[in-house]
Amino acid sequence: MEEYHPTDESSFNPDETTNTIKECIDSVIGRVDYNQQQVNKWTSSICELSLTQMAKQGKPYKYIVNCAVMQKCGAGLHTANSCYWDTAMDGSCTVRWENRTMYCVVCVFAVAI
Repeated sequence: MEEYHPTDESSFNPDETTNTIKECIDSVIGRVDYNQQQVNKWTSSICELSLTQMAKQGKPYKYIVNCAVMQKCGAGLHTANSCYWDTAMDGSCTVRWENRTMYCVVCVFAVAI
């Protein structure tokens, strides 16, 4: 069975979303070193800024944003997501970002209204 992927301007675009999320991460933690006391603030700021930017696009979606920040220290980090939804309209993307001292993983889920 072939999946339908809408191409109109109101559809969820994972590539556009990835770029938006990377800009949000860069603006919050782009040039700073990992600081455990700041992680809660950073993750909240990244989620809020991401939601604000996604909502500004005016697309008919409800958004769910999850953010994790981890210090680079040689430990492993594995994440997974699974959704049961309308693949023709709903969408998601995961953005992995890193700098010299930390990793940031942001997952965005877009559920059509």
